[in-house]
Amino acid sequence: MIPETALSRDGAPGRDRDGDGAASPGGTSRRFPITVRAGSPAHRGLRVALLAVAALLLVAGSYAEPFRVGQFTSVLIFAIAISGLNLATGYTGLLSIGHSAFFGLGAYTTGVLVVSYGAAPMSTIPVAVALCFLLGLVVGLPALRIRGLYLALVTLAVGVAFPEIVRRFEDFTGGAAGLVIRSRQLGPPEWTGLTVGQRGLWLYWVSVAALVLVLVLIRNLTRSRLGIAMIATRDNEIAAAASGVRLATIKTGVFGVSGAVTGLAGSLFAMYVGALSPDGSFTLLKSIELITGLFLGGAATLFGPVVGALAVVYLPYFTSDLASGHVSGVLFGAILIAIVFLMPQGIAGVLGRLAGRVVHIGPATGDGRRAAPPPDEAPPPGGVPSPGGAAPPGGGTVSPPTSDTLGERT
Repeated sequence: MIPETALSRDGAPGRDRDGDGAASPGGTSRRFPITVRAGSPAHRGLRVALLAVAALLLVAGSYAEPFRVGQFTSVLIFAIAISGLNLATGYTGLLSIGHSAFFGLGAYTTGVLVVSYGAAPMSTIPVAVALCFLLGLVVGLPALRIRGLYLALVTLAVGVAFPEIVRRFEDFTGGAAGLVIRSRQLGPPEWTGLTVGQRGLWLYWVSVAALVLVLVLIRNLTRSRLGIAMIATRDNEIAAAASGVRLATIKTGVFGVSGAVTGLAGSLFAMYVGALSPDGSFTLLKSIELITGLFLGGAATLFGPVVGALAVVYLPYFTSDLASGHVSGVLFGAILIAIVFLMPQGIAGVLGRLAGRVVHIGPATGDGRRAAPPPDEAPPPGGVPSPGGAAPPGGGTVSPPTSDTLGERT
């Protein structure tokens, strides 16, 4: 059996090549990136290993002190909210500055149902998701006629109007005084065996489950025909319409789903904080915070919202430790500018490119092996040797396959 280090980038033994397909000077070989065929046992094993590491990190986080568990829960909730914004802005190109309205509507739906009607907190999540979906459809209607900055202004108006609406309906929402949910009303269900004092741990695992479901939904959605239509709408609306994409259905539907996902985050946020105020977490600053997390993490990437949520939650703590007062805010802004300037594709995009230099996921044929070019096809120059190990006619080579890394922009 040939050791792994003796394999070239195309899997042929004994043909060590450097990055551009030519032999390395001095007979040395370049061992990275390691090519793993998609669908192969190595690829499946790599996925299982990554999932196992993520599961271990989540379990370890649940054993941290209550304050840290609360921080982790905040990261999970913000990751869900940013994922909802990512569907509209990242994948479909519909710039929204009013997602704080969806976030607030989901939170107040849970708060009102629990306080005024005695509903179980978990039972309010479907109602919050449904209401935010309907609001998303309504907000998406102007996108049928306008786009770009004009659409952003419409969503901005929605985000600015939400706190005023909350103050107007004081009988339901508590108005400017806010709405307080008592701890006993947010206690874990009896079947969990957890006490009211362990509410933070219960909400942590609920947020973990919600984030996993959202990421699976977004992954399947963006890789379907509907996802292709979303990306086509973002890149060129005229070409997408000429190709048969129904722009009206795509725009309104995406806004609805985006609002529903963000409303889910808002419902969890109400259970997390237990106190709601229109001047607190649902102003325009919350929308800016979500947009900041999206572009810091990486728009149109699956795990970019998770990275962006980590940055949004922990960067203020980091800067406050380095400086105090207004200097902390200036330092926070400088770090944001540096990240955007040095990492235009977001932190997840940079991490994805770095991972691609170590492990290269190549395409596979139906039987799990990479497809070889036809014998009569002249391979382009500058690639790796042909799969047979023999050099093709004229000294040409076959270009290596490309792959989509976890952080690569779709």
